[in-house]
Amino acid sequence: MKKALITGITGQDGSYLAELLLSKGYEVHGIIRRASTFNTERLDHLYQDSHIHGVRLFLHYGDLSDSVNLVKLLYDLKPDEIYHLAAQSHVRVSFDIPEYTADITGVGTIRILEAIRETGVQSRFYQASSSEMFGLVAEVPQKETTPFHPRSPYGCAKVFSYWTTINYRESYGLHASNGILFNHESPRRGETFVTRKITRAVAYIKAGLQDKLFLGNLDAKRDWGYAKEYVEAMWLMLQQEQPGDYVIATGETHTIREFCEIAFGHVGLDWQKYVSFDKRYLRPAEVELLIGDASKAKRILGWEAKTKFKQLTELMVDADVQLLADKLGGKVAKVTT
Repeated sequence: MKKALITGITGQDGSYLAELLLSKGYEVHGIIRRASTFNTERLDHLYQDSHIHGVRLFLHYGDLSDSVNLVKLLYDLKPDEIYHLAAQSHVRVSFDIPEYTADITGVGTIRILEAIRETGVQSRFYQASSSEMFGLVAEVPQKETTPFHPRSPYGCAKVFSYWTTINYRESYGLHASNGILFNHESPRRGETFVTRKITRAVAYIKAGLQDKLFLGNLDAKRDWGYAKEYVEAMWLMLQQEQPGDYVIATGETHTIREFCEIAFGHVGLDWQKYVSFDKRYLRPAEVELLIGDASKAKRILGWEAKTKFKQLTELMVDADVQLLADKLGGKVAKVTT
């Protein structure tokens, strides 16, 4: 039985990846931070299924700022594969807490790579890189050879992690790969991210529980895919004989305005009646256009995106409408944005 360790297992990608690995017969271990509230709701269904499949999902307290704990975990677990997904991953928030973002999103990666080197475990390593590294894009579409020009502390930290991963691969012979994932969404996306903020608002506005949705730059163009499919690409990278770096994207770009049009239209609403601009949601430096060329991933990994933009938007709206309907079994107070 293969053993995998996932950092960031309680997040959107971590939960889908845990699901995928369990379905392939892995024993899955995840690192979670100690918190004052439970934050494992994305994994709850996996625990509920464990009485059928046997318990193969284990969570361990840890933190990317604690290198000693990381070394101990690797000594104890000796995982075959490590998927490093944990980060302070909100781009706008990274401008407010840049030092923390640099430490966790950037230096956190080198702590794990050092732990691999120190312990001598033969783990294959996946680093969650980001399209935000391209920032002020040098070419369209962006591919593995496109120069980076990050436009946020988050993007800068991800560039550090990307090159650190390559450095450890070249210096110590680690099987270490970067997945340069473009925007990927799902019903499990955090509610502070713009796509989920929109689809959640659609559900609440349709139910008469919210009046307005405030957003920033509606003209930003992004390459949006389905997170459930993108974690398959992560797994495929670590199954290759040779490590490498891959862009994972749909090859299409759409504006946030388009996302609003489809999301509100899906429930019969005119988005322009409900969406208002708020400059507080603008970034100090904007990233206007991202669109990825995933031809290398298709050629080598056999991976390509299947769920397109409209389908993704509508499945997220449907999920939030259903989630609210479930909540309405009890009293729900009026929500204000």
